[in-house]
Amino acid sequence: MNTAPRPSLSTCLRAGLLSAGLLLGHAADAARGPAPTAFQTSTYAAGLELPWGMEFMPDGRLLVTERAGRLRIVDAQGDKVSTPVRGLPAVDRRSHGGLLDVTIDPGFEANRLIYLSYTEVDRRRSRAGRNGIAVARARLSDDGARVEQLKVLFRQTPKIAIGENLGGRLAVSGDGHLFLTLGDRYAPEDRMRAQSLGYYQGKTVRIRTDGGIPADNPFAQRAGARPEIWSLGHRNPQGAFVHPRTGQLWVAEHGPQGGDEINVVRKGRNYGWPLVTFGCEYNTCAPIGEGTARAGLASPLVHWGLPAIAPSNLILYTGDQFPEWKGSVLVGALAGKAVWRIELAGEDAAPRVVRREPLFAELGERIRDIRQGPDGGLYLLVDGLQGRVVRVARADASL
Repeated sequence: MNTAPRPSLSTCLRAGLLSAGLLLGHAADAARGPAPTAFQTSTYAAGLELPWGMEFMPDGRLLVTERAGRLRIVDAQGDKVSTPVRGLPAVDRRSHGGLLDVTIDPGFEANRLIYLSYTEVDRRRSRAGRNGIAVARARLSDDGARVEQLKVLFRQTPKIAIGENLGGRLAVSGDGHLFLTLGDRYAPEDRMRAQSLGYYQGKTVRIRTDGGIPADNPFAQRAGARPEIWSLGHRNPQGAFVHPRTGQLWVAEHGPQGGDEINVVRKGRNYGWPLVTFGCEYNTCAPIGEGTARAGLASPLVHWGLPAIAPSNLILYTGDQFPEWKGSVLVGALAGKAVWRIELAGEDAAPRVVRREPLFAELGERIRDIRQGPDGGLYLLVDGLQGRVVRVARADASL
């Protein structure tokens, strides 16, 4: 999350020039095309403390994580939020850390397996104050009261002292693979670790849902490389999904000051941080790296300049409640306090952006996660000590 004070106009000249075309294009983009179906919003579930991730189960109930280390279940009507599910792993709740994301196995109806990402402390005395992202798999009991058979599938090493730019988003594919995003952990002196295959920082990783390392991972056979790495050169990817038709991983990631991005992640590709970026340093807006592009480095599908939006999770909308948005990517925004709709054209494997617009800005809320519900509506997870789930439905739909 971008938390530093915004610099003066004069210090933002570089970032402003980089993003001017995009910023000027927002209003024009939003003005084109037919008006979407009218929508209405309502509180679906309330009383959540610093919620981070959510996922629908096949029966319509909703799993929601709270960073303090609690997993709760919201009933299918949104009327009741459960007491915390028992049996979760211990989390290191400091800075941006704690219990982060939750997702379910594609075979959940038969096996009831869920996956959790969280920060775990380094328990060695010499490494006190450090933590890393871990991923665990567990079976949700039939009554939903506890998790069983918990197994840690992945641990980030070495552990790191700075608790920001964690990443931590999960995405599962139908072919038995689990993706995890990992941020660069913020420290300027360690930025280049995002370019090193010897570190997990600034990467996406891919493992099997049983914790094994796929033999076809791009660096699995390279000496000195972490075999789980799928892509590199990311700063702070806090959103991820696997495209249902192409199987490609998509991520949304925070730039520094400006330079937020959506990337279509391809096997073994380098997405540039910190060699190239559309953002700049906090406070001074001094340049970072070599510019905005370089041969051999992948460019984002879309980016934002200033003001930064601080993207959270993103989804591909496939529902029928909002037909004008079908096939669009929807990405939540923390600093931007909206949901951005990215309208696409072209082939699924080589999409191009034709329009983008902010939605639900009138809520004035930090959107931490976004999901499509079984009813085709949208569900927005509002961040904060008084967090809640907001349901977005057609204006003529029964709430």
